[in-house]
Amino acid sequence: MRGNVPEFELQAPRDLESALLLVERGWQPIAGGTDLMVLLESGRLTGRRFVGLWKIPSLRGVEEGTEEISIGALTSFAEIRRSSVLQSEFPLLVRASAQIGGVAIQNRATIGGNIANASPAADAPPALLVYDAELELLSARGSRRLPYHLFHLGYKEMALIGGEVISRIHLPRTKGGWRHYWRKVAARSAQAITKVSLAAAARVERGAIADVRV
Repeated sequence: MRGNVPEFELQAPRDLESALLLVERGWQPIAGGTDLMVLLESGRLTGRRFVGLWKIPSLRGVEEGTEEISIGALTSFAEIRRSSVLQSEFPLLVRASAQIGGVAIQNRATIGGNIANASPAADAPPALLVYDAELELLSARGSRRLPYHLFHLGYKEMALIGGEVISRIHLPRTKGGWRHYWRKVAARSAQAITKVSLAAAARVERGAIADVRV
């Protein structure tokens, strides 16, 4: 294990346009840093130039629309846990957020970072899959939306085109009234890396399951 963090460059613009231009030039985006800084300190990260997204307000917050809920990629898991609309309509995501590290980590870790780190042990992805999430991917050249189930191509492989960052996560408001189930299996009961997690939702009509997502 290394005793100190290697030298690196960091720029932290306050506007999205400047950040995207840096990413286009090869700078690596960093959000809360709860995963990336661990990789940097351990010597498993080759890049040394980072663009901090933390100060960009347009990448934060939970926005309510008639047909969908939009979550900024820099929204922390603590903020997700406090959102009343997410508690009501997307409880699996709230439960997953409560399982991510301790309070200090939840205050810093972001949902976009959890997705972009592409760990098979990540807690948020199962809930996002059940809720048919779509990712809004943004670059200096424009934006596009991609169904989340098409985003991960393999271990640590993502469908990002050069210069793209995750800007928002969109959740269709179609699972209201469904029954939800969440389960995480880990080596201990708290602050543990997931071994297996399960997210499921079912629509029950007249005592019978009419639709189910696992």
